[in-house]
Amino acid sequence: MGATLKNQNSIQEEIKYRLISGNACYLSVLNVSSSSFLSTNIYIYIYIKTYRNIILPVVLYGCETWSLMLREERRLRVFEDRVMRRMFEPKRAQVTKWWRKSHNEELNDLYSSPNIIMFFIKSRM
Repeated sequence: MGATLKNQNSIQEEIKYRLISGNACYLSVLNVSSSSFLSTNIYIYIYIKTYRNIILPVVLYGCETWSLMLREERRLRVFEDRVMRRMFEPKRAQVTKWWRKSHNEELNDLYSSPNIIMFFIKSRM
């Protein structure tokens, strides 16, 4: 895996590499094309466990040396929201009956676990 430390306090390249690795890990572990596979709660539970136990450690490897700025924090949150949207699939709108993406608040309610920034803070302590 390897973490790169530099004498400058810039971790943008490290976070970029970690997010690419996390995305590759997600695609290799959790990518399922069948939407019927995602429809039951047991598979969602397995996906959440897999995300927390496999993908998050890949993304947060070496984060003890990071000093996050708001830009990097936002990039981590965007990655997590994108993974959650893939896991919880689109919702059908009540009024229009069109498919739509889940909003961030809905994802937070469905995930009901600390977000990636909280995991980062816990690992720093």
